[in-house]
Amino acid sequence: QVQLVESGGGLVQAGGSLRLSCTTSGGTLYAKALGWFRQAPGKDRDLVAAINWSGTRTYYGDSVKDRFTISRDNAKNTVYLQMNSLKPEDTAVYYCAARQTVVLITASDQYNYWGQGTQVTVSS
Repeated sequence: QVQLVESGGGLVQAGGSLRLSCTTSGGTLYAKALGWFRQAPGKDRDLVAAINWSGTRTYYGDSVKDRFTISRDNAKNTVYLQMNSLKPEDTAVYYCAARQTVVLITASDQYNYWGQGTQVTVSS
């Protein structure tokens, strides 16, 4: 059973940076597509970024393009989300998700493993 654990969230001022990490406490990320989602209070859970198994394909939501970077280190069983030029509207709980497939997937209902989330708060 794959259990995803996020870390790296916190409080940062606007314009600052954070790097989120997601690893497994059980199972591996072998041959799994990965994604980062976020959910702000009262809003839907939205895809932030996704990456395929090999790391050769990535996808970014429009609001984070050119600011966020998703990457993975399969040897370390970890996926990262580097967030730069953070804005107050980036404030949300960020979730890591995985699915046993080698292709890139963007729909939340296609992911079947989810972490508990990590809070990111950006102050103005």
